[in-house]
Amino acid sequence: MNKRFFLKTTAAVAAAAAFGSAHAQTPIKFQLDWRFEGPAALFLQSAAKGYYKAAGLDVTIDSGNGSGGTVTRVASGTYDMGFADMAALMEFHANNPDAPNKPVAVMMVYNNTPAAVLALKKSGITKPADLNGKKLGAPVFDAGRKAFPIFQKANGISNVAWTSMDPPLRETMLVRGDIEAITGFSFTSLLNLEARGVKAEDVVILPYADFGVKLYGNVVIASPKLIKENPAAVKAFLASFAKGAKEVMANPVAGIETVKARDGIINVALETRRLQLAVDSVVASPDARKEGFGQVNPGRMSLMASQVSDAYGTKNRVDPKAVWDGSMLPTAAELNVLPPVKK
Repeated sequence: MNKRFFLKTTAAVAAAAAFGSAHAQTPIKFQLDWRFEGPAALFLQSAAKGYYKAAGLDVTIDSGNGSGGTVTRVASGTYDMGFADMAALMEFHANNPDAPNKPVAVMMVYNNTPAAVLALKKSGITKPADLNGKKLGAPVFDAGRKAFPIFQKANGISNVAWTSMDPPLRETMLVRGDIEAITGFSFTSLLNLEARGVKAEDVVILPYADFGVKLYGNVVIASPKLIKENPAAVKAFLASFAKGAKEVMANPVAGIETVKARDGIINVALETRRLQLAVDSVVASPDARKEGFGQVNPGRMSLMASQVSDAYGTKNRVDPKAVWDGSMLPTAAELNVLPPVKK
């Protein structure tokens, strides 16, 4: 009797252990590139719907304060994964060759950089050549400003004068006339200008991607430690993210609710527009449709590595093979997430 009881108990314990291990959640700390704004819905949807959890992941998503900070925090081990600008990742690699834990890009999300030059129509600026001799403004760490030499070279722009400021003052100074143009993410600066009373039709936007600068934008990055120890978790995260991103792109209005749940004071209409602008301009762009969501073109990546090395004046040349690892991308079917082309 005791023996039978012992065997039954042992079997029950073993079954419970097996069940527990099958349902053990792998913790992943994830940092966004910026605040909880419209585009964050692409990541928050899968958390709200339980897709990460169903894939065996316990994902924590935090806001960020710029791509450079996200790259540094993943490198330091504070975060396992993040969302950051590819140029910022390249810069970190080239300037920190001896860093033991250099993050790696594992999925392309913004196939084109959102960087753009914005000006008011009344300035007379309508094309890149009009920027010759003009006064431009942006924070020193702004991605568009740092990559401006690439835009400058591609469009034959000679001398420009720069004014630096904190991010909240950028659009204000443009409206006041202190500067003649700014660099920034197109979908962020346009809405910031509108918030300061400028009509969209009175703004000139010169997106880098439309003027010969095919830089990649934001990517999902992961720490080499996580990639080495648990590549399956990275793959599960990417597949779960893609599932939620597809839903958000199909219905941005519903997707914004996940952002509101994280930051209750957001302007829902404004953030829905920001999300839609981001999807249209950089996530579901013609280049993204050509290359496939999540993927990169090796030749384009090599060119970008060379351009960033020059424009950013890095200590070492950027090695395009060191910054990208597409081996954990989901299947082609799982990556088929872009909405239909708008008629």
